[in-house]
Amino acid sequence: MSRTKLKKFEKLKKMKHVIQPLRDELLNDSFIFKGTWSDRFGNNNPIVLELGCGKGEYTVALARQNPQFNYIGIDIKGARIYSGAKEAIDYNLKNVIFIRTQIEYLESIFSKNEICEIWLTFPDPQIKFNRRKKRLTHPLMLKKYKHILTKNGVVNLKTDSMFLHGYTLGVLELGSYKIIKTMHDVYNTFYIDSRLDVKTHYEKMFLKKNMPISYLSFSFL
Repeated sequence: MSRTKLKKFEKLKKMKHVIQPLRDELLNDSFIFKGTWSDRFGNNNPIVLELGCGKGEYTVALARQNPQFNYIGIDIKGARIYSGAKEAIDYNLKNVIFIRTQIEYLESIFSKNEICEIWLTFPDPQIKFNRRKKRLTHPLMLKKYKHILTKNGVVNLKTDSMFLHGYTLGVLELGSYKIIKTMHDVYNTFYIDSRLDVKTHYEKMFLKKNMPISYLSFSFL
């Protein structure tokens, strides 16, 4: 491991808005912040998640756009999270928290109906069949989302993968879901939503290659 990464990991430990749960806490369902995230933020504003947040560009940008919401970015890569965590400090954002953990533990981190919205920004499409359960829109993952989301909670998927977009539509059409919006080319579609204008590091790379960016939002019936 490089010295740069080690330094970032040490700095993360000192950041109060970065939470790094112990695996035993999650396995034993004893995570102290579960069900008390509003207390952690110091207000009762709705909470929005970005799963697989990477460098946290979406988490930070949305938090700046919408101070009336609280935002939590989740990723297992500490070096990536550090970028967003530092940026939140630079902008003096009080409505941002990052959690370094695996997404599969969502139900051990949040209580039922604790989250109002979820963003999936450029997740790995996991194209191989034997990796299908790792897709963030696999039915097993959607079940976890439904548990932690409020009654009318929304899931947003923004991706460069036409495969993942199509796969997700197929999953939704076979289950108890309501498709709110679907677009196969965000930047060549007349649709006003400032949240979609946020561009991550990877998205900029895709756009340079003239790859269309798709968007899909849905809720649970």
